[in-house]
Amino acid sequence: MAGKIRKSLKKYYQLYLLLALPVIYFVLFKYVPMAGVVLAFRKYRMGGSIFGEKWVGFKYFQMFLNDPEFWNVFKNTFVLSILNFLIGFPIPIIFALMLNEIGSSFFKRFVQTVSYLPKFFSSVVVVGMIQILLSPSSGIVNKIIEANGGHSIYFLTEAAWFRPIYIASDIWQFMGWNAIIYIAALTSVNPDLYEAAEIDGAGRWKQTIHVTLPGIMPTIAITLIMSAGYILSLGFEKILLLYSPSIYDVADVLQTYTYRLGIVQSNYSYTTAVGLFQSVISLVLIWGVNKFSKNVLDTSLW
Repeated sequence: MAGKIRKSLKKYYQLYLLLALPVIYFVLFKYVPMAGVVLAFRKYRMGGSIFGEKWVGFKYFQMFLNDPEFWNVFKNTFVLSILNFLIGFPIPIIFALMLNEIGSSFFKRFVQTVSYLPKFFSSVVVVGMIQILLSPSSGIVNKIIEANGGHSIYFLTEAAWFRPIYIASDIWQFMGWNAIIYIAALTSVNPDLYEAAEIDGAGRWKQTIHVTLPGIMPTIAITLIMSAGYILSLGFEKILLLYSPSIYDVADVLQTYTYRLGIVQSNYSYTTAVGLFQSVISLVLIWGVNKFSKNVLDTSLW
């Protein structure tokens, strides 16, 4: 066995070297920090042990479960996450299907490239663009509203506009990037199926419904399961830069709540408990969506 391992390492050492970097990353930044979860059950004191001073059991869980502010934050997170998921998840699929219908390969590559670019913009840049576009004094959106007889709107200080702005900016930023996997899946659909459907009299719409979608359904199912684990994980930097005290009622989410209490106020044990609670909810969501996908779509991760 040892000889086979050495032979494999010698033969494929380039691939193992490439694999080493992501493995090291996940070990250092994903698995090692999991040891800090113990802080959710121990009292932390500044200057003391990084794993806390004494066991307090479920004290911090009881604290946030009995805190009305926490439940408002949790509601904001859940509502924004679900809306973002329900609206944002199907759009990359639709975008990929539309790209698949483009005949010109040059135009298709151009659209793909343009749609990928926003993914590489930092949250600071994206929020800066939003602030410029929605500025009440010089933003192009308000200029159009005023040109049509309306009044200038302070979008970033009105609670009713926060969720639409966040969701729209998220879709714009990640739609093209998230569509990559579906575009790749579309290339694996057997062309003979399209020819058979065309012979049977199916137009492009029916071909999409009966050939294309079933062909990429396993990919959609796996992506759906994986996305379920990130439902409660919103873009912390974007929200932190977008929100203000006037819209805390709808904009304050678990990530900003833990940042404010954990980093700013140094309540590390309390916010660790909140983070662990969020992780447990995400695990339950993954399990539930995986079970649903297995029973309904006959595709699952396990």
